[in-house]
Amino acid sequence: VYDIHIKSTYKVRQDGKISYVLTTDDGKPVHKDSVKVNIGPHGSNSVKFKLPTKTPGFYELSFRLNLSYYDDTVRRVFGYKAAEIKAQMSRPADFIEFWQKSKQELTKVLPKYKILERNDLSTPKVRVYQVEMQSWGNVTIKGFLSIPERRPPKLPVRYVVPGYLVAMAPITYDVDFATFCINVRGNGNSKDAIDTKGIQYNLYNIADKNNYIYRGVYLDCLRGVDFIAAHTKLGLDTSRILVQGGSQGGALAIVVAALDKRVNLVITEEPLYSDIHNSVRISKIMRPASTSPIGYFTRYISQNTRVNEPQFFRTWDYYDPLNFAPLIRCPVLMGIGLLDELCPPSCSWGMFNSLGSDKKEIWSSPDKALVLIKKKYGAAPTKPTRLTRYITVFKTNGCANIICCPNLNKHNHNEDKYI
Repeated sequence: VYDIHIKSTYKVRQDGKISYVLTTDDGKPVHKDSVKVNIGPHGSNSVKFKLPTKTPGFYELSFRLNLSYYDDTVRRVFGYKAAEIKAQMSRPADFIEFWQKSKQELTKVLPKYKILERNDLSTPKVRVYQVEMQSWGNVTIKGFLSIPERRPPKLPVRYVVPGYLVAMAPITYDVDFATFCINVRGNGNSKDAIDTKGIQYNLYNIADKNNYIYRGVYLDCLRGVDFIAAHTKLGLDTSRILVQGGSQGGALAIVVAALDKRVNLVITEEPLYSDIHNSVRISKIMRPASTSPIGYFTRYISQNTRVNEPQFFRTWDYYDPLNFAPLIRCPVLMGIGLLDELCPPSCSWGMFNSLGSDKKEIWSSPDKALVLIKKKYGAAPTKPTRLTRYITVFKTNGCANIICCPNLNKHNHNEDKYI
C-alpha cells in the first residue's frame, strides 16, 4: 500500500484526480489506476493505492496530479522484497584463473615507488605527498598520500579509488586516517599513462578481454594496495585498510577487496557496472540513454557491426563486479539512491545479496539519485548499526583487528583481544 498526502496552498477549491502508472525498472507496465480527489481552500487529502507487486525487485511509480488549478508529476522508485533479489551470475569458467594470472603478471612489474612531498598542497594539519609507481604494462600511475601531522605511531588507511574519469586530488580534511587517493591510468595526474586515441574510455579495447582498459584499471588499484603495504615506515597500519569509492569507484572498491585480502573494510556507493547484464537491459530505457558509462555501451553495441551484445558480454563477464562479490570476506557498507539511473538499485541490491561477507549493510535513500556517505560516516540511520560501529572502532587507535570482533561491546581495548 502506498500512501499519498496532498496539501493545497491555494485559496480556492481544487477538484480533479490523481493517477499512477507502475512499471518494472526496465519500463514494462505492471498496473495503473486513478481516483478522484477534492481539496478545499488550504485543505488537504490522503489517498491510498494498493500496488500489485509479486516479484522481488525494484519498480518505478509515476504519480500524476491533475486538479482545477494545478498539475504535477512525481516519480518514485521502491523495492519489493529487495533482500530476495537474486542476480543471475555469468562468471566465465576461467574467471579465477584469469585474475590469478593477471595478478602474477603484475608482480613481475617492479613498482619503482617514488614519493615527493608537496608543500604547495599540504595544510598545517595534513602533509601531502605525490606518489608515483609502475603498474601492469609498465605504465606510470600516480596518486596522493595525505598524512595528519598529529598522529599516533600507526594510522588506519583510507584508500580512495576514482569515479569514471574523475581526477583524484589529495584529501586534507581527514585527520583520523592516512588517506591515499589513486589516479588509475588515463585519469588525473595519470592521464598520460595511456592514449585511448579518442575512443570513449570504457570502450577502449573492448573486444579483447586481455587488453581491455579495465584490466589495467583493476590492476592499477591492486598496485595501490601494494604501495600501502610497502610503506609501513610512514606510519601506515596495513592491518586496517579501508577501500572506498563511488560509482566507478564503488565498483573498483568491490574488485580490490575481492582480489586482495589485505583490504579489511569496504565502503561502496552506487557501484557502477554491477550486474552488467541487468544494467544494460535497464539502461536501454534510461533518461538520457547515451550519456552515461552504461549508455556508451548500449549505443556502441547498437551502432557497431563488429561487436554485438553477446560478444560484449564475453568481455565484460570478466569485469562485472557481481562476479567478484562472492569472493569478499571483509565487512562491506553500501550506499545507494533509489532514483539513480546510472547505477540502478536492483543491480546494486543484486550484487549486495551476492557478497560473500556475512558482515554487510546497505543504506538506501528513497528520494535521491546519489548517496554520499559523509567523511565522518554520519550520513546514516539515526541509530548506530553494527557496521557503523565497526567503522568507528576501525579508526580508533589500538584496535587493529576490531573488524573481526563478533561483539563490539565485549572488546577489551587494553588487552587488544576478544573476551
